Amino acid sequence: MAQSAPTPASLGYFMPAEWAPRAATWLSWPHNQESWPGAFETIPGVWAELARTLCEFEPVHILAGSAAVMAEARRMVGDLPRVTLHDIPTNDAWCRDHGPMFLCGPAGARPALVDWGYNAWGGKYPPFDLDDQVPRLVAEALDFKRFEPGIILEGGAVDVNGLGAVLTTEQCLLNPNRNPQLDRADVERYLADYGVGRHVIWLGEGIVGDDTDGHIDELARFVGPRTVVAAVEEDPTDENYQALADNLKRLQSATDQEGRALEVITLPMPRAVYFDDRRLPASYTNFYIASGVVVVPMFDGPADAVAIETLTRLFPNRAVRGIRAVELSWGLGTFHCITQQQPQPHV
Repeated sequence: MAQSAPTPASLGYFMPAEWAPRAATWLSWPHNQESWPGAFETIPGVWAELARTLCEFEPVHILAGSAAVMAEARRMVGDLPRVTLHDIPTNDAWCRDHGPMFLCGPAGARPALVDWGYNAWGGKYPPFDLDDQVPRLVAEALDFKRFEPGIILEGGAVDVNGLGAVLTTEQCLLNPNRNPQLDRADVERYLADYGVGRHVIWLGEGIVGDDTDGHIDELARFVGPRTVVAAVEEDPTDENYQALADNLKRLQSATDQEGRALEVITLPMPRAVYFDDRRLPASYTNFYIASGVVVVPMFDGPADAVAIETLTRLFPNRAVRGIRAVELSWGLGTFHCITQQQPQPHV
């Protein structure tokens, strides 16, 4: 019987923490107006502001396939230093979820990425054929080794400390609209084999309005090897209160990969954000950590300042920049959802 191909973990590859030394950030230029109905005209400007911020600190690669998308991206950010545009087409702009998951490996190993399957969060928004091809095309463009697990997983569904611990949710990774053939043990085995983490910390459900079925980057994030920030709702009458309280309780009793208790720091939820009477999944935990900077979504409310102060304290060696994200959140995600980090290949 033929042996199966070696897994990334067996070859020494792993997914590093988001704060690890970096090679670049990847974005997909927005063009699908249906993702922001009635507000799309403001959205390319958000990408341009984000690209301007990030390229102060690290290179930025932008997927901008097709003549029209490339022309707009070139007009708005093409003259920025350290910005590279790639003729790779996408269906939509959520690079965190359809982009590759870059790995680090042992010294001398070929740079690598994982090409998870992508089905637009359980088949919600077809077509997604172009998005599903993105990791393969990026691997070809960079000449990276590509691992293909053959199951569905979005980047926003997991968050890691780079040492073996991974945060995720039952609502997402155990959802039958992703991998109905897999149970909890199967999912944990894939996460371990493909370098995400061998110690899984399971939270429960996500926040109201989140069409991803509970992505972790709206709920809790590692900000240090044993430190996690968790979104909390202080109003017991709010519809997010119970789910976030349950997640906080789980984190407070969780351990890292060595069995040590986590330090859990809370971030308040912003006041409810609505568009056309629909509550949006606005959360400060959707921040993005880059080289020298942390980009934080702002929602025009009093908790904005608390989020900035908290993250400034947690990242004393990085600038913390708040960027308005009210219209962006109408697409049901903010800055972590539209970015994908490429670490240095060996750390």
